[in-house]
Amino acid sequence: MSRVFTVTAERGRDDWWVLNCDEVGAVSQTKRLSRAADEMREAIAHLAKVPEESFEIDVVPLLPSEFAKHSARARELRNEAARAQSRAASESRLAAATLKAAGLSLRDIGHVMQISHQRAAQLTTAADPDR
Repeated sequence: MSRVFTVTAERGRDDWWVLNCDEVGAVSQTKRLSRAADEMREAIAHLAKVPEESFEIDVVPLLPSEFAKHSARARELRNEAARAQSRAASESRLAAATLKAAGLSLRDIGHVMQISHQRAAQLTTAADPDR
């Protein structure tokens, strides 16, 4: 298991990220957060006296507290939407199966449900418990 060094990244002046690894006292900066680990690798290796390939770097950006709140709410809403989408798909299958059981053709089912007859076939097949 390789050692992990934690690097904090804080937005500084002129759109630069200020990078800091307190464990070894390494400090640097970068324009792009995605380059933070690469920017710090040589300095950490030198100060820790270990080979560059012998450790991992965990970059922790210091972000506004409002970000976490909004990000968590967005995740909740995406999960709710996925559950609603799943329920809607199930109801569509049941609706198509109801029309098929009533004797409608796939083309008529498609017309009534405003979908293609091919999609109607998929829905009725998916709803068929004998398949």
